[in-house]
Amino acid sequence: MALIPYQNIKNILFKFEPETAHKIAGVGLKFISKCPPLYRAMIKEYFVDDKALNQTIFNKKFANPVGLAAGFDKDGEYIKAMPTLGFGFTEIGTVTPKPQDGNPKPRLFRLIEEESIQNAMGFNNKGSYHMIQQLKKVQFFDYPIGINIGKNKVTPESEALKDYEILFKAFKDYGTYIVINISSPNTPGLRDLQNENFIKEVFKIGCSITDKPILLKIAPDMLSKDAIDISTVAIKAGAKGIIATNTTIDYSLTPNAKDFGGISGKLLTQKSKELFKDLAKELHRDTLLISVGGIDSAKEAYDRIKMGATLIQLYSLLIYKGPDMVRDINTGLIKLLKQDGYTNISQAIGSYWK
Repeated sequence: MALIPYQNIKNILFKFEPETAHKIAGVGLKFISKCPPLYRAMIKEYFVDDKALNQTIFNKKFANPVGLAAGFDKDGEYIKAMPTLGFGFTEIGTVTPKPQDGNPKPRLFRLIEEESIQNAMGFNNKGSYHMIQQLKKVQFFDYPIGINIGKNKVTPESEALKDYEILFKAFKDYGTYIVINISSPNTPGLRDLQNENFIKEVFKIGCSITDKPILLKIAPDMLSKDAIDISTVAIKAGAKGIIATNTTIDYSLTPNAKDFGGISGKLLTQKSKELFKDLAKELHRDTLLISVGGIDSAKEAYDRIKMGATLIQLYSLLIYKGPDMVRDINTGLIKLLKQDGYTNISQAIGSYWK
């Protein structure tokens, strides 16, 4: 029996507007992180730390390969609570140099029948200074943290590099890795930065400022060839990994879609998986790959791992299925690895192509 009957909690949360529900969940997570008995009980229930899943990546132990994708913890306020949901790592942000409110509301929508989310949040966050203060609070918390960075909405494309330079300087000594986000559909012109010249320049700047591994997150709406080409440019420029993918603007996936914002969750599964497969076939030997988009089972996670993913990330489907899903993916992965004769997940990465 689950420690927390998530379906009951979901029934309550879903009575509220999505953003309100998110804030309520955040209050709950903060409470858990400050209540040792509950914290320990949830770790015991949901957090899987098994030798078969342990990896050392970027000189940091990842107890399991399932992480929280960027977008949930935009301001780094729930870092300590993430292990209680079962996650082996978390990615905070997207954070911009200056605070910004994001796009007008309503901007977050549930596609309940499709177990998906559509969001047009627009990088709403409290800015880099606030994020640094949050990271200082967890500087002795031994847990992998990715920092997802993006430009402010008011910053023109011609000055975007300055925003990323500010962010590299701000976070050069924090977190486990840094992610360049130029693939969100909710900041006008941001995806236009997914071009060779910008990527070369932004990695040149980043690598000159910080020794932290810098990763690139790409959109799912690119042609496979273009995604491979852009990722290859990034790797040659210094990228230590590629995250595929962000949300999609393919509104043909459902008649229930709005005509703005990005779709994530179950609707994204096939699109993200197909692009990741093509990308991984070419690049899994060259760099670390993180797969995100519609993963909700051990089988789906294992497919991505065998294609070449070292890590996977979840977000939208957590809203529908809760921390049981995170635990079940990890315990299921252990069983699948054992069935295939592997003693550690590292042996399975990219095995699809062997």
